[in-house]
Amino acid sequence: MRVLRAGALSLRWEPRAAAVCGVLAAAAIGAAVLVVGSGEFPISPPDVVRAVLGQGDRATGFIVTALRLPRAVTGLLAGLALGLSGAIFQSVSRNPLGSPDLIGFTTGSATGALLQILVFGGGAAAITAGSVAGAVLTALAVYLVAYRRGGGVHGVRLVLIGVAAAAMLEALNSYLITRADLREAYEAAFWLTGSLNGRDWDQAVPLALALAVLLPAALLLARPLGMGELGDDAAQALGVPVQRTRALLIAAGVGLAAAATAAAGPVPFVALAAPQLARRLTRRPGPQLLPAALTGAALLACGDLISLHLPVAVPVGVVTGVLGGVYLAWLLSTTGRKGTT
Repeated sequence: MRVLRAGALSLRWEPRAAAVCGVLAAAAIGAAVLVVGSGEFPISPPDVVRAVLGQGDRATGFIVTALRLPRAVTGLLAGLALGLSGAIFQSVSRNPLGSPDLIGFTTGSATGALLQILVFGGGAAAITAGSVAGAVLTALAVYLVAYRRGGGVHGVRLVLIGVAAAAMLEALNSYLITRADLREAYEAAFWLTGSLNGRDWDQAVPLALALAVLLPAALLLARPLGMGELGDDAAQALGVPVQRTRALLIAAGVGLAAAATAAAGPVPFVALAAPQLARRLTRRPGPQLLPAALTGAALLACGDLISLHLPVAVPVGVVTGVLGGVYLAWLLSTTGRKGTT
């Protein structure tokens, strides 16, 4: 760790963490550039960059900025939001499985969207609003059930109740699809997979605004979040208002997950894997919020790139689901070996 001082101000920073963030940002942006250049009309990376800067020809500029760039930007921002949300929830719950897609928040978001698609027949704006409302209402219900007067909300209880809520909401989602006609069921199933196909600035801009508010708020709470991993008693002894800080962090994490799900659908496993990969890359304890966010962006951008180059076109959620399943099996196997040694 190094400390930079300028008069009364000081800034602590980790050279390795800073290098990891730089590499992750470069990987995410590089994958996004390749995504923009992929398609029936291939565009080389230099031409993509020139078109983004407004220096290319008109046809290339239209394809890049109007048709393909919104998809890549939405993928990057959704990955940032999911990685950051996963880091928050894994730190709050002190559990590597405590990600929003396993404890019901993205499932609730999907339920809200499905109700708009299958019951109310809402358009794109209504589906987005329903997705956000579903995540918020699910998180509020889980928080209230997990809350205990005098003891607040503990991480293990939050995870267990969230998993139960996810199971009930999954059953509701399946019921809604079975009751729908074929066209609506196909649309709902496609949305539930998690996809960046057809994304435009209508999805990217609201997600960017949400990140502009919630990312700085989460980073400001990084220090008390790290102290919270020491345990409630130790954190309170260090002057951290544990329950208030936890409530604010949960609100930020839910907002990030809801915004990402509204923009790209419930893309699986990015929020689960990104924080753990970030910790292994930085080799630092505690919540690595910014590295986790950048890891999420790189994972989703790379997953989207893979989906575009497979022999059969598949949504990005299928790719991240396969990769995430392999990662989850590895995580559980290594955890089991460590527990027996």
